[in-house]
Amino acid sequence: MPEPLIIDVTSDIVCPWCFIGKRRLEQAATILGREIAIRWHPFELNPGIPAEGISRREYRIAKFGSWEYSQQLDARVAENGRGAGIEFRHDLMQRTPNSFRGHVLMAAALERAVALQNTVAERLFTGYFCKGEDVGDPAVLAAIAQEFGVETDFDDPALMERVREEEIGARDNGVTGVPFIQCQGRLVSEGAAPPEMLASALREFVQNGEA
Repeated sequence: MPEPLIIDVTSDIVCPWCFIGKRRLEQAATILGREIAIRWHPFELNPGIPAEGISRREYRIAKFGSWEYSQQLDARVAENGRGAGIEFRHDLMQRTPNSFRGHVLMAAALERAVALQNTVAERLFTGYFCKGEDVGDPAVLAAIAQEFGVETDFDDPALMERVREEEIGARDNGVTGVPFIQCQGRLVSEGAAPPEMLASALREFVQNGEA
């Protein structure tokens, strides 16, 4: 049995397309017939949001110009989500969180294991997008950490610095949007490509003996 194929995904826990990308990668693995292990790397889409977050409606109107247009974008996300097996509940999402502490939690989980980090990523995605949880709230994050036995201090200087350094590194390497998917340090997809395209790209690594 070959080792799982390590996939590196630069993402934000509040990016719906990153959640869709996760599901599509899992579908691609089924098409490929190869187990994968996703390793997550931080990228804040909204680093300037206050630590306590902001009203989602207020944020979306400021970003997209109107609530109506924002809802059109949500409808597109929801349609793509259903195709990936996700039921987005935008009606439950009251706040746009600051995602930095969530990335600190992800970094702490990765110290334990790649598989644990991926499980925590799934929990954060489903918590925010399907249950409307405020995944920027330290109390919410502490409960999730406890749920998976991850011991972390969200103000841990070493973990905070690691997250910041990874984000700087991603931007220095030209990452401007997420999900940014790589394998063996090489680009697989900029964005949540369809499962068949992801499988085709990953198959080249397998056939060339690179993974």
